[in-house]
Amino acid sequence: MSAWQATLDYAAGCGAEVDQVSDSAIVITAAGTHRLRIPVLLAVGPRYLRVQSFVARKPDESHEAVYRWLLEQNARLIRVAFSVDSFGDIYLTGGLPAEAVTENSLDLLVGIVVATSDASFNTLLELGFRSAIEREWQWRTSRGLNADNLRSEEHTSELQ
Repeated sequence: MSAWQATLDYAAGCGAEVDQVSDSAIVITAAGTHRLRIPVLLAVGPRYLRVQSFVARKPDESHEAVYRWLLEQNARLIRVAFSVDSFGDIYLTGGLPAEAVTENSLDLLVGIVVATSDASFNTLLELGFRSAIEREWQWRTSRGLNADNLRSEEHTSELQ
């Protein structure tokens, strides 16, 4: 079975939203716990399958702490690594040789990407967007608006 056919078969049975974006690439959008939607690009080439997932935009602050944390995580990850694009946005990237692409290997790879993206989301927000979160918390609470979705950041600052 070709890598592309294995990718299509995996996508058909994965239970997530799937969009074919080209003749050799699909985007699987999985649900997360901390992130609402986690897009995962699977692009199949003649010798290699590439996986890429947007994690967070360029941090507003504490760049050194964010990048250090990403590098520390890279030392623990398998098959994927954190990377940044030319704008500073954060991605998970990785891949497999085409001959290693099976439904099982894709399930593992996509699972690693989704779990890592979801688990890292709050930490990246806390490190790189703390001031924005605090301002949003203050603005919402001063107006009596719901700030429940900011509660996961509550332990990082004096948001009460």
